[in-house]
Amino acid sequence: MPAKGKHRRPKSSSLSRGLAVAGTGGAVLVLPVLGATAATAAPAGTAAKPAAAPTTYVVAAGDSLAKIAREHSVSGGWKKLYEDNRSALGDDPKLIRPGLKLTLGSPAAPAERADRSERDDTLTAKPAVAPAAKSYTDDLDGWIKESLDIMAQRGIPGTYEGIHRNVIRESSGNPLAINNWDSNAVAGTPSKGLLQVIAPTFDAYHVPGTSSDSFDPVANITAACNYAADRYGSIDNVNGAY
Repeated sequence: MPAKGKHRRPKSSSLSRGLAVAGTGGAVLVLPVLGATAATAAPAGTAAKPAAAPTTYVVAAGDSLAKIAREHSVSGGWKKLYEDNRSALGDDPKLIRPGLKLTLGSPAAPAERADRSERDDTLTAKPAVAPAAKSYTDDLDGWIKESLDIMAQRGIPGTYEGIHRNVIRESSGNPLAINNWDSNAVAGTPSKGLLQVIAPTFDAYHVPGTSSDSFDPVANITAACNYAADRYGSIDNVNGAY
């Protein structure tokens, strides 16, 4: 019995497994045979990378179209950025507002970025400015004008002349006027203020955003006009007791 292990078949190296011998009339050709583990496919060429999708940029105070285009390497510079966002920017590229969202196109080539002019930095974003609060005089003229502005926001009809005419008839322009002798007063709900509104009517037609005090001139006018609009179509149609 042969000694254990003496006739064990020697292991083939990866090199020897990769060779095949063929006879050609005495000559021996050594041909490489590529195994599956050693084969590597030659690249057919570098695959084109997909174009980057447009991104969104939010304008900050102090920005300009030129600055944004330069910092984000936008192809075509600020003019292309303006063209792509003209519906949002309007007709003046200088008036870009902080908070505005812009669509950034494809990036520019290095040569294009190098050729971009610094003079485009004159297109600077203007900080948003809140409109100044409107002021009103503390008199009948100012109370009526403030009431009209509130009524316009709420869709309540009425004109300066219609309000003024009824105020003069009802209270002579005294915001603290009160009627303590008519049937409403006898019933415990006296008419009050510029347009002599009783409490139930004031509460039912009170306009949100105005004072809850029926003696307040603006609150009184707007509530009365709201009531008149509901019952008569407009305070302009009121020419007597209502």
